[in-house]
Amino acid sequence: MDPYMVILYPVMTESASLMVEKENKLVFIVNLKASKNDVREAVEKLYEVRVKKVNLLITPKSEKKAFVKLRPDYNAADVAIKLGIL
Repeated sequence: MDPYMVILYPVMTESASLMVEKENKLVFIVNLKASKNDVREAVEKLYEVRVKKVNLLITPKSEKKAFVKLRPDYNAADVAIKLGIL
């Protein structure tokens, strides 16, 4: 799957910004058909980082949300700043 079709947009709520700072996680809304591996590959390719773990959930609005934990040698805050969401 094309990385630009997997990740639709980043989420930056108050709780998501706490995850960036404290847990080294990024939050995205992704394509409903995307798997964990699709999300992992897309994030690694688009943002040049290494992913440790991906969790997915379907929101009440029928959107798929991805919680992407980066490896310790990468900083989620740096990626968030590049995206202009922090």
